[in-house]
Amino acid sequence: MLKNTNTRGLSRSLTKHHKIAITGVAALGTAAVAISAVPSSAETITTGAPAPAARVAYSTEQIKDVKGAVTDQLATETVKVETIAAQKAAQTAAQEKTAAEALTKKTAEAAAKQKAIAQAVKKAAQERAAKAAATRSTQRAAVKPAAKTYANNLDGWIRQSLDIMKAKGIPGSYSGLHRNIIRESSGNPMAINDWDINAINGIPSKGLLQVIPPTFNAYHVPGTSWNIYDPVANITAACNYAADKYGSMDNVNSAY
Repeated sequence: MLKNTNTRGLSRSLTKHHKIAITGVAALGTAAVAISAVPSSAETITTGAPAPAARVAYSTEQIKDVKGAVTDQLATETVKVETIAAQKAAQTAAQEKTAAEALTKKTAEAAAKQKAIAQAVKKAAQERAAKAAATRSTQRAAVKPAAKTYANNLDGWIRQSLDIMKAKGIPGSYSGLHRNIIRESSGNPMAINDWDINAINGIPSKGLLQVIPPTFNAYHVPGTSWNIYDPVANITAACNYAADKYGSMDNVNSAY
């Protein structure tokens, strides 16, 4: 500050124009202060003295349905969550069902395959068994005992006749047949009686046991020859007759 300055004289020397200028500068300063107080985004420029601060108006009306709105919003969100959970659960259930069906199908296919294998094994076993049985049958046929043979003599004829008689249920023994054969023909299969009553009647007795033709034909044993001079046929027919008339050739001790 300058010393010894006479402010009073200075004040007197200010003209009207000076005062107006000073007033304008002051106004500009006030405007600058007002502009600096307004945000940079404001479009309205305040000139002159700063405006008094605006009063905030507060409503005395009670806020209604705020809780309800929040509750509705929460409920909506809950429904959304539950819906998503249900969809996921349904998707999981569908996947589990698909997996279960696939497992069931796979199990069924495996069971069917095992069944087919078992049937094939069983069939093969049956075929092997049938083949083995046929082979055994063939082998048995191949090793079938040869037919029994008999000597072509009195002993052989008696034994063969006894086997046939046994098969036909005709009683008789070796000794009973042998005894009667020796008495009747001396063991000669071609023996013939041309002197007894049968010969006189034209039906002489013939063969080992001296059987007349009508008796031979009536008591002929199936499977033997129809030739009355055949030793086996003659013996079996005579024994069949003796069994019918006397119970057995063993019971005959004379002409019969």
